[in-house]
Amino acid sequence: MSEPDQPPTPDRLTALLEEGNHQETVTWLDQVGAADAETRKRSLRAVRDAAEDLPLSFEELAGPLSTFLTDDDRAVRLTTAKLFVTLAQSEPAAVLPIVDALADRLADDEEFYYVRARSAEALGYVAVDSPEEVTDPETLADLRIGLEFDEPEVKEKLAKALSYVALGDPSRLRHQVGSLAEHLDDENELVRYHLCTALVVVGCEYPEKLSGAAEPLRERLGDENPYVQGRAAEALGLLAASETAAGSEFDLDGVTATHEDPSTFLTDRLSFCNRQLVGDKSNDAPEGVGTIESIRDGTDAVVEEMNTPDGEACPHCGLDLPESGPPMCPRCGAPR
Repeated sequence: MSEPDQPPTPDRLTALLEEGNHQETVTWLDQVGAADAETRKRSLRAVRDAAEDLPLSFEELAGPLSTFLTDDDRAVRLTTAKLFVTLAQSEPAAVLPIVDALADRLADDEEFYYVRARSAEALGYVAVDSPEEVTDPETLADLRIGLEFDEPEVKEKLAKALSYVALGDPSRLRHQVGSLAEHLDDENELVRYHLCTALVVVGCEYPEKLSGAAEPLRERLGDENPYVQGRAAEALGLLAASETAAGSEFDLDGVTATHEDPSTFLTDRLSFCNRQLVGDKSNDAPEGVGTIESIRDGTDAVVEEMNTPDGEACPHCGLDLPESGPPMCPRCGAPR
């Protein structure tokens, strides 16, 4: 046991986590809470690093860690919210005990907007496996209404959380199709992608509900981003195959005209949509399109691709280089 007057250090916290000594870890977290803001931030970053690198269980630590979500220092609150995003990605069950605390951060309209964004992101990851714990009407309303925010990162995280809510239980958003569709023209392509993805997931279970988003989805067929176009085509294909088939009076001519080399992601979904429009029920449709499983397995890779800068990587140090830039890598000086 550490001495009472020994100042808490991130290294000691990491060692306690590695040892699995949760009782002493909680004691040290209490000491961290009384330390200065910089020590609190460094300690929480150390816990986050441990969560990323070590096969540890944090289920018993979620409560003590959640006290930092209401810290007086907003940088500490943000660091804590980021920590819970990391935990929710790798061990969503560990975050279940503090879902209400995260929802409170999301609902607090006086909270720093990045804290709200990260809290929403963590809730989204938990919702995939435990939708009933996250998707109460109040939290859904906070996520949906939050799309009105001006801050792009906030809207992006809220839209992402909504797509994961849909993956956890599509029924939770089946009555929200119209309100989600209102934001399909957002200037942030990731917001558009996540919301189109949420609508596709809802359409997999309740295709007729997509009639309330038919026009905004048709407009997304002309989106400059091929992944947004692809999801829109996927949703419209599901709608075309539904009993109502409402809003399916359109064609796909020219959708790929703006792309010199259309991605497989887009062309497969255009093919799927075309088949539904003409009533083709053959079994040779593109595999992995129009199913919740395909979205669950593939959407993270799509987002990673969308976040990858255009250009190339330096062959010597790996730095991402823009298409138009200096003839030498700014990091290592090697010629391009």
